[in-house]
Amino acid sequence: MTDKLPGRLGNPEETLVSDPRTDPRIARTMAMLGELAPGVTQIDTNASYEEALTYCAAFEKAAALSHPMDWQAMPDFPSVVSSETVIKGVDDNDITLYIHQPADRAGPLPCLVHTHGGGMVLMTAADPVFVRWRNTLASMGLVVVGVEFRNGGGKLGAHPFPAGLNDCASAVQWTHANRRELDISTLTISGESGGGNLSIATTLKAKQEGWAEQINGVYAFCPYISGAYREQPPELPSLQENDGYLLSSSSMQIMVRVYDSELANANNPLAWPLQASVEDLQGLPPHVLSMNELDPLRDEGIAFLRKLQAAEVSAVGRVVLGTSHAADVSMPDIVPDIYQDSARSLYSFASSLKDK
Repeated sequence: MTDKLPGRLGNPEETLVSDPRTDPRIARTMAMLGELAPGVTQIDTNASYEEALTYCAAFEKAAALSHPMDWQAMPDFPSVVSSETVIKGVDDNDITLYIHQPADRAGPLPCLVHTHGGGMVLMTAADPVFVRWRNTLASMGLVVVGVEFRNGGGKLGAHPFPAGLNDCASAVQWTHANRRELDISTLTISGESGGGNLSIATTLKAKQEGWAEQINGVYAFCPYISGAYREQPPELPSLQENDGYLLSSSSMQIMVRVYDSELANANNPLAWPLQASVEDLQGLPPHVLSMNELDPLRDEGIAFLRKLQAAEVSAVGRVVLGTSHAADVSMPDIVPDIYQDSARSLYSFASSLKDK
């Protein structure tokens, strides 16, 4: 037995590769591949908005270097058919939706609206990791609608808050309005990291605007929801414990600057859902919060779960041991058993819901 604190709380030099809690398969892979965005140097966390945009563009470009390998590793999904449609958003902008569903189906199926990760400022729904995730879920028996929302930065930016949130809300409302055409029974909204933020924030927005009954459930993976990456409050120790394990507090501060360009929404639960009060959460549909043990964001997901439970919302939490940020939904060939388990968990949740 040891009294040593975990991660960087016990050893400031600890890394994801050296941490004994890390799944050995992830540790080996990270030792070979290195950083999430190789070659992108950190910038001053007090950078201007324009400098932060430049950083995010470089980060996104570097992270995309793995896309050719990801496409090459993509399995065939012969049981899934895919299509695209373009809808008008509330801001009169075009939003592309990627629809995946079983080729052979009889009767209504549960539907999942997927809001992809990337801190609300990076990446696209057309990236291979998200295409594979949607196909995986559709092959299990879900209708999956991927939302190409406007990002705060990157090649789909620059569109600060609340542009991306508005697009996700428009996508949910379109999906609900087309339940009969899509032949769906229930509607779950789900995403990872920044997509987890948008899934929860869309549901909060729906409650504020009086259409929350359109959403039957929320499943948020590793949600990026506090906005408190500069402060690192003591009640969220994982921000220090796992700092630099794929995500760093400094890079998250830069992404906050890009998402909220005037830094005017630090206490707005539609921007940072952890700021929601218990009263804000009352009456929301069932939630699942899924966290990764070795994620800086782990404890904000747990804190939000506690708030939901205090608000008497049906809320279940899971912590996937040995995994770094979003590894259970983004590393299908490295930890295939964990990837499939998270997909089954989401499928089971969506399939268990009843229409209101």
